[in-house]
Amino acid sequence: MYYRVVTNIFLNLERELWPEWRQFQCKRVDLCHLHINISFQVFRKYGLEVLEQQPGSPVLKSNDSLLCSNSDWTEVKITLFSGQIEDTYKLLNAVLLTHLSTRKAIELHASLIEINKRGIIFLGPSGIGKTTQAELWMKYRGADIINGDMVFVKHESDYFLGCGSPWHGSSPYCLNRQIPLSALIVLKQSQQNSIRRLCGFEMVSTVINSAFLPSWYTEGYKAACDTLDALLRTVPVYELSCRPDEDAVHLTEETIFGKE
Repeated sequence: MYYRVVTNIFLNLERELWPEWRQFQCKRVDLCHLHINISFQVFRKYGLEVLEQQPGSPVLKSNDSLLCSNSDWTEVKITLFSGQIEDTYKLLNAVLLTHLSTRKAIELHASLIEINKRGIIFLGPSGIGKTTQAELWMKYRGADIINGDMVFVKHESDYFLGCGSPWHGSSPYCLNRQIPLSALIVLKQSQQNSIRRLCGFEMVSTVINSAFLPSWYTEGYKAACDTLDALLRTVPVYELSCRPDEDAVHLTEETIFGKE
């Protein structure tokens, strides 16, 4: 099956993935940048478990599944010892974020909305209110929530795209959409609404906590850091201390887009 998640993917699997993957499925394409083969075959001989030939290194393991990749992360093999496709959930995410790292894209733990053909990303630790703020924009400004938990950001010449993904955690929002970014908003809970622009070390240290960097892939880790640096130089980053109300939306809207 063929999928389009930021890049073209060929997934060799007879079973269907989770329902949210259907909207990322596409027709056969001539050029696939990433090939993923998922195997349920584990052979046993002389009391040993013998895997089918693997593409190379490195090797990642999650629950009862094992991942091997070639050197540039274009050929990947996942072997399921349990036979349960659910065990591949984290590994598939690891494959894509690693593959994209050297192709000017990174993954963020964040929510992404589209408003007036522009994208806003909300960042922060779990439970800080990323989905809540996105829902406030949906309620009061008619925004679309592209994803409430995991988004990709891709560098396109002189601008960045926020991209939906099939992974969305406990959030119900998951759209296959890409949108130019206008701002990154780092959330902080407060009894009063206020917003300020971040810069320098404070900006970097705050945003990097929400970025997934493939430490197991030296070349990809460095490339992802370069993409993150370019993102912070291109897209403004604000800290929003806020209550979950419309005034927080209004304050952020005026700051990013100006008064109308």
